[in-house]
Amino acid sequence: MAGPDTIEFKDDSFEQDVLQSDKPVLVDFWAEWCAPCKALGPTIDSIATEYKGKASVGKLDTDANPQTSARFGISAIPTVILFQGGEIKEKFVGLRSEKDFKDALDATLG
Repeated sequence: MAGPDTIEFKDDSFEQDVLQSDKPVLVDFWAEWCAPCKALGPTIDSIATEYKGKASVGKLDTDANPQTSARFGISAIPTVILFQGGEIKEKFVGLRSEKDFKDALDATLG
């Protein structure tokens, strides 16, 4: 379900891959059964390709990774969170436009 540049985040490596990353990280919290999540998929894949090398972009399956989902209080999906320096910079709940995510990334990248 992910494009070639889209990273698959997991509970056991989230700390290292996201919170300790030296680049901004955009994480799409999703689930296989969620229709809006599937609709958002191509947008996330597109952003992953466009920002390759500047930011990490990927998905975390909330069903397969309940610890991380609980840690960040994910109660509705899709939820997309932009992390930088181990902290939440922006949080989007529900379907949002590609421009919203790009604007947030661009602001973080300066």
